[in-house]
Amino acid sequence: QVQLDESGGGLVQPGGSLRLSCVASGFTFSMYGMSWYRQAPGKERELVALITSVGAITTYADSVKGRFTISRDNAENTVYLQMTSLKPEDTAVYYCNARGERIIVRGQNYWGQGTQVTVSS
Repeated sequence: QVQLDESGGGLVQPGGSLRLSCVASGFTFSMYGMSWYRQAPGKERELVALITSVGAITTYADSVKGRFTISRDNAENTVYLQMTSLKPEDTAVYYCNARGERIIVRGQNYWGQGTQVTVSS
């Protein structure tokens, strides 16, 4: 079955760094655009970063540009989110998302269970 297993969250001080990982299984990873979303308490889920199926294009929320980097390893079925210069407002549950990009998988959409990131001193 389809699985997206996130890891790497935790508690970090302001200014610190974390790297999130999302390992995918149960589908053809290279056919999917991958994204990281986050949801803070009382707020809607928001897109943080996206990377296309072959990694040619990346996009970021304005709030994380220059601080976060999304990347993927199609040989390892893994997408990463490197987060630096973390701020308290980055505190949220971070979710991995897979969205079918190639025509054959268009419309398919999968979510991970989320990993908590807390930025606090």
